[in-house]
Amino acid sequence: MSVRVRRIYGSPDPDDGLRVLVDRLWPRGVSKEEAHVDEWPKGLTPSTELRKWYHGGGGSYEEFRRRYEEELKAPEAAGLLDGLRTSVREGPVTLLTASRTPEESQASVLADLLKRTG
Repeated sequence: MSVRVRRIYGSPDPDDGLRVLVDRLWPRGVSKEEAHVDEWPKGLTPSTELRKWYHGGGGSYEEFRRRYEEELKAPEAAGLLDGLRTSVREGPVTLLTASRTPEESQASVLADLLKRTG
């Protein structure tokens, strides 16, 4: 099982496998052609309210993680997460984000969940 997190601004790597954008908004300055995104499940991304709270300096990464994991229990998000789990069992998956700190982003939360619950 291979899950990794990368910034979308880097060049695609042959080892990326399925490339999944996990940001709610399309990243600035990247065309869809050069991004090579295979999936963009917006229902799996943090809600607009949570995203604005976190990026507005509302709280810690730990609190963001807790709130985001709660959001992932909603039916649509849970179904999309199950689909991602299936993809991970079939081959490598790269979670893409525009975040400057991918290790403290929704991509990291998702990667941890996928590795834990494979």
